[in-house]
Amino acid sequence: MSLKSATHPQYIPKGNFQSAIRNPQSAILLLLGFIILGYIIYPSVTVLWESFFRDGRMTLQNYAEFFDLASTSYVEGLFNSIWISFGSVLISALIGVPLALIFSTYEFPGRSIFAALATLPIVLPPLVGVISFLFLYSESGMVPRLIQVALGLDQVPFSLNGVWAILVVHGYTMYVFFYLFTSAALKGMDPSVEEAATNLGASTLFRFRTITLPLLTPALVASALLVFMTSMNSFSAPYIFAGGFRVLSLGIYTSKLNGDMEMAVTQTVILSGFSLGFLFWMRYYEGRRKYAMSGKGVVAKRREVKGRWLRFIIGAVGIIMVVILLLPHMTILLMSFVKDGSWTFQILPTQYTTENYGRLLQDPSVWEPIKNSINMAVLATIADLVIGVTAAYLVVKGTFRGRRILDALIMVPWALPGTVVAINLIVAFSKGTPFSFGQVLIGSFWLLPIAYFIRHLPIIFRASSAVLEQLDDSLEEAARNLGAGAFYAFRRVTLPLIGPGVLAGTLLAFVIALGEFVASILLYVYSNRPIAIEILSQLRQFNIGSAAAYGVLLLILVSAVLLGSNYITRGTADRSLS
Repeated sequence: MSLKSATHPQYIPKGNFQSAIRNPQSAILLLLGFIILGYIIYPSVTVLWESFFRDGRMTLQNYAEFFDLASTSYVEGLFNSIWISFGSVLISALIGVPLALIFSTYEFPGRSIFAALATLPIVLPPLVGVISFLFLYSESGMVPRLIQVALGLDQVPFSLNGVWAILVVHGYTMYVFFYLFTSAALKGMDPSVEEAATNLGASTLFRFRTITLPLLTPALVASALLVFMTSMNSFSAPYIFAGGFRVLSLGIYTSKLNGDMEMAVTQTVILSGFSLGFLFWMRYYEGRRKYAMSGKGVVAKRREVKGRWLRFIIGAVGIIMVVILLLPHMTILLMSFVKDGSWTFQILPTQYTTENYGRLLQDPSVWEPIKNSINMAVLATIADLVIGVTAAYLVVKGTFRGRRILDALIMVPWALPGTVVAINLIVAFSKGTPFSFGQVLIGSFWLLPIAYFIRHLPIIFRASSAVLEQLDDSLEEAARNLGAGAFYAFRRVTLPLIGPGVLAGTLLAFVIALGEFVASILLYVYSNRPIAIEILSQLRQFNIGSAAAYGVLLLILVSAVLLGSNYITRGTADRSLS
């Protein structure tokens, strides 16, 4: 026996570190299996099974009715959802990719400010963003009315409604994914590759097509996948702007509202199939080739924009961009001071008040939706944190069979639209089950936090997996070799190292849960109505000022959390470089 092993009876030989976590691993896997089976697999399988029943008997009538070409409403909704999602990807790419190329390639006055402002749409919760576009660009919106009066027109020159309104809102809110992913990919590219092509006589277009674009493919695929899934999941924009335009996510809500649960679950199954199908197709496309480069780690220098007129044009375009980006945020802020019921046909509101904020601060009943949203978001995020980090640790550091399956199952809710998750839970827990401990959850407080938990678990799981994959096993091995137990080593060594990355994912999940609208509108009860539902309720009562005040408060909460996440991430990067 070696001196080290005699001195430390709990010494674990190097190479056997993975075996040290096997003892508690089985119990943890059982718990994870119970959660995944009960809240992801069981609801999905139950909905699939229920879609084959009509009036209590097993049949394919629901699917025959859906695909009946004589009554095209359901097929039309599916087709519209698919082409809107592809359209959203195209529009978002046409905005986000050029912006990333310009800000990453050229240096000009105000570049850093414009680059920072380009991410502004990400802090707008979905419903708040849609409402701001309604106030700005609808038929009675401020911009069309202002142009009408300025030009002396009999009618407004334009108004956002229908499919174009949905695409414009999606383009504004989703181009940020392409912008951020492309910017990150461009920063990681070695400029010497393009310089070599230039020296060999390659044109700018040829270099972009044969060098830059292939290296950007993983970022573009990831962005396209995220935009497509988000668009298929979109509910706020179709709910406000669609009118008679049918989309599948809204069709599920309408069927449920009309009491036709058989058709609601059938649409849910079909929407799930197309969402998962696109996910697998994009992953297959990305995996066909390897996109990597070997370089010297040289950071590309941005080229200075020369020429007075060119700099003037860039400055003018930058100012216009800033105005367009800030208008939705400023509109919500302005509307929050409008006296309820006072704004009708005028271009701008004529009566302003601070009563809307006074009620928020003084009336407990007005504060109730805010408290509900915070409470449910906190509950769901804590559960996501515990389960997500544990599952990520087992998937990345464990050695058991089935790690890939566990990884895939936890990521399934990320590919499912919010309406799908909500219908899955409604069908699964309309009666007592072992997973609900015999309780019927329909109409209870708990179903909505469970939906938040399921939908946002992949965010924390993926964030935790990313930082754990970068962590060297030898750090925790050293602690175990010195006699530390598995939990003590994880708590004192691993957790502090992965903490900032995990916290960033946790804050993001919390922010999304705060503004959640899609699942909320299907699952909420009056006692737990969240802030997004209260905003919609105030709009229906024509209390524009109160609705906007709720929106401003939600915007402040989201911005504060995202800024905190950004500060933590940057602080971690700075410490790692020091």
